[in-house]
Amino acid sequence: MEVLHPRCAGLDVHKDNVVACVRLADDTLTQQVRTFSTTTPGLLALLDWLIEHAVTHVAMEATGVYWKPVWHVLEGHAELVLGANLQDHAAT
Repeated sequence: MEVLHPRCAGLDVHKDNVVACVRLADDTLTQQVRTFSTTTPGLLALLDWLIEHAVTHVAMEATGVYWKPVWHVLEGHAELVLGANLQDHAAT
């Protein structure tokens, strides 16, 4: 399988925390998982961690509006992709 993004991250965004997984496909494939608070200092720590690993692409999953502050902090530092729960936006 071809590696498209060798330095990427996936985020699972919740109300009080963000679970982040960084995957690095250099000579070998490695991954690290950390949990960050959704407070401003927590999101800035997440940003620093992603920059430290030279992450270029971030995919995040979230329900509701919890992804918005995360997006705001990360915007401009990596290419961002949002995978939202479409059921949250469906007409009832």
